[in-house]
Amino acid sequence: RRSTVKSAPCEFTKALPTSRKSSLQDLHFHLPEAADMTRNIKLGPSAHVDTFTRDNLPPFDQWPDLLLDRPEFQYPERLNAAVELTDRMVERGFGDHVALIGNGRRRTYKELADWSNRLAHALVENYGVKPGNRVLIRSGNNPALVAAWLSATKAGAVVVNTMPMLRAGELGKIVDKAEIALALTDSRIADELVACAKVSKFLKQVVNFDGTSNHDAELDRVALDKPVQFDAVPTGRDDIALLGFTSGTTGEPKATMHFHRDLLIIADGYAKEVLNVTPDDVFVGSPPLAFTFGLGGLAIFPLRFGATATLLENASPANMVQIIETYKATISFTAPTAYRAMMSAMDQGANLSSLRLAVSAGETLPGPIFEDWTRKTGKPILDGIGSTEMLHIFITSRIGDALPGATGRPVAGYEARIVDADMKDVPDGTIGRLAVRGPTGCRYLADKRQKNYVADGWNLTGDSFLRDRDGRFHFAARNDDMIISAGYNIAGPEVEAALLAHPEVAECAVVGANDSERGQVVAAFVVLRAGVEADNLRIKILQDHVKATIAPYKYPRLVKFVDALPKT
Repeated sequence: RRSTVKSAPCEFTKALPTSRKSSLQDLHFHLPEAADMTRNIKLGPSAHVDTFTRDNLPPFDQWPDLLLDRPEFQYPERLNAAVELTDRMVERGFGDHVALIGNGRRRTYKELADWSNRLAHALVENYGVKPGNRVLIRSGNNPALVAAWLSATKAGAVVVNTMPMLRAGELGKIVDKAEIALALTDSRIADELVACAKVSKFLKQVVNFDGTSNHDAELDRVALDKPVQFDAVPTGRDDIALLGFTSGTTGEPKATMHFHRDLLIIADGYAKEVLNVTPDDVFVGSPPLAFTFGLGGLAIFPLRFGATATLLENASPANMVQIIETYKATISFTAPTAYRAMMSAMDQGANLSSLRLAVSAGETLPGPIFEDWTRKTGKPILDGIGSTEMLHIFITSRIGDALPGATGRPVAGYEARIVDADMKDVPDGTIGRLAVRGPTGCRYLADKRQKNYVADGWNLTGDSFLRDRDGRFHFAARNDDMIISAGYNIAGPEVEAALLAHPEVAECAVVGANDSERGQVVAAFVVLRAGVEADNLRIKILQDHVKATIAPYKYPRLVKFVDALPKT
């Protein structure tokens, strides 16, 4: 069933401040084009004067079906997700409640609203941000990143969060794809972005903010004397708010496009139904906020319900244990590898009794870890699968309905099938391709790979699953050759390219090797040039080379030297 997103442009002008009404021609320009009556899809009004993202949405006939009929997914036509997560929470009486804990400081909802409003003033007044501009943010997990993301969203920008480990070349691909002119970065890790800007035809400004608690960088100083009230851009619920980048198997990034309503849907769906988040909850986790899994679990979910998020720049299991003990965290988001390490810490006396719920994602939850955690803690651990394309988890186990080795059932509002190559259902117990649809879905930015992910209105996630006779879904394997290591997606060809850039490498092939700790690790089979010694020193040299060329987590943990590669 395709839902209709109705529009009422005649009302739209009333919500715009006088200073922005000069752009109305631009705003109304796309409304007649933003509809496909053959599929009963309409996009509501847009506040974007920079129309790049809406112009580069995939054709409607390549969209998945969007199931938006549930009452919790009904939102007003004008919706700014950042306002809903901050100023609206203050209006609801959460102003003095702690929103964020990080870098030794607690920030209340009122402080976060004021902080992000001052930053939004600076972005608009000092850096010329216009609604629809893409703004890249580079930072580890800290409150300053959350404030920057919220401020850019309030200013009507389309945010692109990026991991601090990415190198200049990788950032350049993202900048070029999204045509990004402004980047905000933690001043401690600005070098790679500066290097990217020097050779980029799009990136014109790199502005530093202070990722610590000192507020002592350019953006912080500019925002210091700005008003704490900001007239946020009245974005449409169907305006793109976020571009989530994900690697393809070729290493060429894809940009997934998410609306303002999508950011709230994952909270009003999964977080409310499955996690039952309350204002008393304290979240802790390891996934980067640059990942949509992390942005949901460590920012959107707690802020939507007046809860508290603890943020760690170095989210090692030991540091997570310390945060849980110190702040009595109740909900944890991390990968199975970390849960295994946290159980080892419990053997050494760690107290994790405050946790009421553990969420595992990023890789499938092995049955033994499920059983060990349940036995040792007496608390539920929930497996789940999501994707950047779908924004967050769409199949999950639930409290009281979790079994070892089972991913679970669809989140409310989502439907899932197991299909063959012709999109026909396969019998229960048969491994096939996972097909999903729901209130969120894949929309790539100007990318021919859209046709690979969506078929007949269903999202094909690239995973092989089976469904048992009770309707539970069980993960089998990835359909493609993406390497998933400790929750990170790593494209083999990208690692091969990094290795081949070393002068001592003649040929190489990179694959994923099974690993009990990480699920998979990157394994490289390398043919060295004549006269080069194949020894342990050479292994370290090549590993260090990869770490210096691309994001360090992509380096091959296993390196095997061979005389030749098999070829057809």
